[in-house]
Amino acid sequence: MGPLKWGGSGLLLFAPESHYWLTGYDTFGFAMFQCILLTASGETHLLTRRPDRLQALQTSTLSEDQIHIWTDYEGTDPIADFARLIASLGLDASHLGYESKTAGLNDYWGLRLHAALPGLTDCSDLMPALRRLKSPAEVEMHRRAAALSDDALDAALETTRAGAFEGDILAAMQGAVFRGGGDYAGNEFILGSGAGALLCRSASGRRHLDPQDQMTIEWSGAYARYHAAMMQTLITGDASPAHRRMHAAASEALTACEAAIRPGAPMGDVYEAHAQTFDAHGLSHARLSACGYGMGAVYAPIWVDFPMFYEGNPLIMQENQVFFLHMILMDDESGHAMCLGHSVLNTAQGAERLSRHAPALFEL
Repeated sequence: MGPLKWGGSGLLLFAPESHYWLTGYDTFGFAMFQCILLTASGETHLLTRRPDRLQALQTSTLSEDQIHIWTDYEGTDPIADFARLIASLGLDASHLGYESKTAGLNDYWGLRLHAALPGLTDCSDLMPALRRLKSPAEVEMHRRAAALSDDALDAALETTRAGAFEGDILAAMQGAVFRGGGDYAGNEFILGSGAGALLCRSASGRRHLDPQDQMTIEWSGAYARYHAAMMQTLITGDASPAHRRMHAAASEALTACEAAIRPGAPMGDVYEAHAQTFDAHGLSHARLSACGYGMGAVYAPIWVDFPMFYEGNPLIMQENQVFFLHMILMDDESGHAMCLGHSVLNTAQGAERLSRHAPALFEL
């Protein structure tokens, strides 16, 4: 890798996505203090705990002499170890960049990092910008992830019926991903029925579906950490007239958003297509203030690969980006939910759906 674009002496990478994209290092060890130091000349050095030494050797391109260990003992100070590593490499500590916008650097360690290295420059947007454009190999990983998402939906359709236990449906969906060679997704699968169908987050507690019920699911297959999320509201029994109206609007909005995705267009255009469609159907009160986001190789706690589709987002979309589009309608006034979503690839001709499933209204 050539000199860093921002011109500093090195970059402190805390985001696990950066570690994976740069070296293949694959671990949840970012929950503890760890960092990859990328110098302006292209050298890489990892500081981590001993449990991740073999993890790095087996999953990454890092060699033994590029892996540095900080040891657990009462009073240990990995920041001091890191400062010594920086000094041993002859780097100018006053001209280092770092990533702050990541779960890989919490406030506790961040405060100590700044105390030891007060001249740090925030470069949180550098690596995400590089990761947005997918190589042919990465596109293939997204396609594999999308196939696993479809497999999970097939499993949900086979197990969802009146009286079914939510836990059995989740088990079938997650099992389909694992049987297909996939990974855990960046966040847990989201499933809620009844009043829980109006929630965008998972919550503890499982129930059995009623003969007449609604169930919203949001999930993603993950292959080599690459994601292709989907979203769907399933109906047990007969869909109500309200559900049918909401599904028609969500399907129209999804098509409009796909039409707005093209190289050279701002992400805000996609949000406008979503908002205008729902508003025209009289559903402005039930829609959200975002309608999707980027997909990539990401780690917990969420599979979102920012930025999102929101009002006025000026970021220009480019060819070979992958996006998740979610058309979410949650009407707490009537108690009805209807959500549709899948992932798309931005090609020279516009959005290509990665899912083999059409956005149907499922009555089970």
